[in-house]
Amino acid sequence: MTKSEKSSPASKGLKAAIVPVTPFQQNCTLLWDAATMKGAVVDPGGDLDRIEAAIAEVGMQPAKILLTHGHIDHAGGAAELRERLGGIPIEGPHANERPLLDALEQQGQAYGMEARAVTPDRWLADGDTVSVAGHTFEVLHCPGHSPGSVVLFNRAQRFALMGDVLFQGSIGRTDLPLGSHESLMHAIRTKVLPLGDDVAFICGHGPTSTIGQERRTNPFIIGDAA
Repeated sequence: MTKSEKSSPASKGLKAAIVPVTPFQQNCTLLWDAATMKGAVVDPGGDLDRIEAAIAEVGMQPAKILLTHGHIDHAGGAAELRERLGGIPIEGPHANERPLLDALEQQGQAYGMEARAVTPDRWLADGDTVSVAGHTFEVLHCPGHSPGSVVLFNRAQRFALMGDVLFQGSIGRTDLPLGSHESLMHAIRTKVLPLGDDVAFICGHGPTSTIGQERRTNPFIIGDAA
């Protein structure tokens, strides 16, 4: 675990820790309420022993798994982790992600990684909400990196789980199967940027950031505006 709750954007009762997993160094995120210690595991792409060690280290009690999208580095370990954690529910992503989730084993073969197909207990749609230990996240369907990618936004704490939609200094790849650069930029312009410059976020890879920082410095956003 490289980032503790003290260094994450989440605060005011909701804590977060980032656990880099898989050869892609994907930011699996642990979220939990500081008072109850109940929470969620976000995007368990693999390295489940490492994830479980981090869960034990912070002392949280996972009540669900959240998926932002269906690429192997984000969802490849979800089915097995659900079993390891006693059958807790999986929520997300959007139903448009079904083809990717159904093909996780094939994705694994392509990248030399173990993965199993997974069906969420609940698909998420734009405008839905999900709860993590009493903290509400709004669901934003943001296709482009993949057809069913979602961003999860906690309005009360001005914090978002960005998946692979927006990164510090970059955006999600759109050259993968089912990707669309036009759709991704539309989602960023119409759904992500309007959340506000003060919103901090954890993205799927690399350092955390804020929407304001990306509006000012991200070359893809600056170039798109120009």
